[in-house]
Amino acid sequence: MSDDFGFWDVMVSIFWFTILLAWISLLVHILADIFRDDSLSGGKKALWTIFIVLIPWLGALVYIISRGDSMNQRNRDAAMARMAIYDSQRSPSTQVSEELRGLAELRDSGVLSPAEYDQAKAKVLS
Repeated sequence: MSDDFGFWDVMVSIFWFTILLAWISLLVHILADIFRDDSLSGGKKALWTIFIVLIPWLGALVYIISRGDSMNQRNRDAAMARMAIYDSQRSPSTQVSEELRGLAELRDSGVLSPAEYDQAKAKVLS
C-alpha cells in the first residue's frame, strides 16, 4: 500500500472540507438569526440554541423548515436597512450625477430621444 495521496484523494478531501465550511456557515447564520429575531423571547432563543448545538443536523433542518421564511424576511429587512443607511450617507450631488449619467446612457442607446432626454434632465436638475 502506498502512502501517497493521488489526485482523486486530494479532490475528495477538498470536497469534504468545502462541505464542512458550508455547514459551519449555515450554523453561524442560523445562530445569528436566532439572536437577531425580536419576536423570540430569551427562553425560546436559549432552547433553539441548545437544540442547534446538541443535535445540529436535526436542529438546523427543523429550524429552516419552521422558521426559514421569517429568516429570509429578517435578512431582507436588514439588507434594506443597510441600503437606506448607505443612500442617506451619499451626497445629493453624487445622486444627481449618477441619474444624469444614466439618462445619457439611455439617450446614447436610443431608448430616449433628445427631447425626452432634455425633459428628464431638466426634471433631475430641478
